Amino acid sequence: MPRRTATMLASTLMLIALLCAGVFIPVPYAEMSPGPTVNTLGDHDGEPVLQISGRKTYAASGHLNMTTVRVTSADYRMNLVEAVYGWLAHDNKVVPRETLYPDGKTEEQSTQENAEEFSQSQESAKVAALKELDVPVKSWVIVSTVVKGSPAEGKLHAGDVIKSVDGKTVKEPADVAKLVTQHKPGQDVRFTIVPAKEQADAEKEKRTPTKTQDITITTTTSDDKGEKRAIVGISAGTDHTFPFTVDIKLADVGGPSAGLMFALGIYDKLTPGNLTGGKFVAGTGTIDDTGKVGPIGGIEMKTVGARAKGAQYFLTPADNCAAAVKDTPEGLTLIKVDTIQDALGALKDLRSGDTANLPTCGK
Repeated sequence: MPRRTATMLASTLMLIALLCAGVFIPVPYAEMSPGPTVNTLGDHDGEPVLQISGRKTYAASGHLNMTTVRVTSADYRMNLVEAVYGWLAHDNKVVPRETLYPDGKTEEQSTQENAEEFSQSQESAKVAALKELDVPVKSWVIVSTVVKGSPAEGKLHAGDVIKSVDGKTVKEPADVAKLVTQHKPGQDVRFTIVPAKEQADAEKEKRTPTKTQDITITTTTSDDKGEKRAIVGISAGTDHTFPFTVDIKLADVGGPSAGLMFALGIYDKLTPGNLTGGKFVAGTGTIDDTGKVGPIGGIEMKTVGARAKGAQYFLTPADNCAAAVKDTPEGLTLIKVDTIQDALGALKDLRSGDTANLPTCGK
């Protein structure tokens, strides 16, 4: 066999071998891609996304679209060829697997966490929207989760209202950790609570809860990567009572990133007129009870998905602007927002046609 032919044959076989190896060699990466966008003012799967009863609402038209990102599952093992393709593709993003599933988190754990964050984002969206409308909302601190095997297991339960710790009134979720960590591991801490059932019964009967309990828990030492401190094994959150019913009907979506768009959708339905002025507006961002907008992941995928759906403007958390402007889809204007007030101000400018003063990313 001529040397040149032999060399070409060997090279071809080596290339085939490398391609075959690339198909079977798993790599520690995962892929993100644009997911569906849903108009918070419209319907999804045959029913309105936002359903409000007990309060006058107004017909809302236009688009205030929330955006999503698709990710590969925790069980999926990407191979080298897929990773290279993802890196080269414009509409996909390959990231280290631990970015999406840190500490070996399973698919089930990730789904549960996303569901909890989604539920909390809905509550915060309602609170933020109603506060902008000067509608009173009652709030209190609750036990959000109890860690299995922790000192609090069996003593405190999700939904219990935390009135005080060691006799000191609790006003914010952060107060709980602050008071517990004043102890040394092994010391007792006293919780005064309204049991979750009593709270639920009182809400149903429209009365003030009357039954409280004092629960004493012996603290233990934290085992996370942070500074060693006393803990009891709970996370605290906030629950609310609203003067009317606001339901958000959207299945198969998780995480906290739709908070801003839900809040704006609720605000629009509770006020006359068209909040967007007929413009196609999409966006993303977490929101807290005060209306503060926070950053999210996958901003590049969300802008691509929004523009593909027809969005002209994209409400972008201020902390995501730097990443978003690197590859903005043509025809999409990124509006920088840090609070719900920023978003409402920008929408007012859109309605009036005063787009020259829009606080766009990159300004």
